[in-house]
Amino acid sequence: MSTVSLWTRRDPFAEFDALVRQAFGPVVTRPTGFVPATEVTRDGDDALVRLELPGLDPEKDVTVEVDRDTLVVRGERRDERAEDRDGRSLREVRYGSFRRSFRLPRQTAADAVSASYDAGVLTVRVGDAYVGRGARRIPVGSAGERTAVEAGSEQPEQPTA
Repeated sequence: MSTVSLWTRRDPFAEFDALVRQAFGPVVTRPTGFVPATEVTRDGDDALVRLELPGLDPEKDVTVEVDRDTLVVRGERRDERAEDRDGRSLREVRYGSFRRSFRLPRQTAADAVSASYDAGVLTVRVGDAYVGRGARRIPVGSAGERTAVEAGSEQPEQPTA
């Protein structure tokens, strides 16, 4: 019985390369600004997209569009507060633009999309988004049989007596 051992040697060039890549490599950035929470649910054949947009004026600050096969909701949040207390002034400004997009089925028409705003929640209803999207069973035949699709409209031969 023999014992085989492998000796590995440290490669200083590989370590230096990893150090340089870590220091000067691409920077991963996270989105800054305002990103509204979103929920997509099904209501019969319709899709409901709900976005939390508290404190926004939907007529001035929010735009809902259908661009080709995409629902686009975008807007800007501007919130300013000023407070004077005990000879001190506090001014707080929060702002940020946002853009959320959702892929729509090809058969969706722009007039089938409606939007409403209530209690800080924007609800977009996409009519008939799930029409024709149900499961369909496919028959499975054995390798020697021809399925009805392959056979076309041919009738099976009847045995003769």
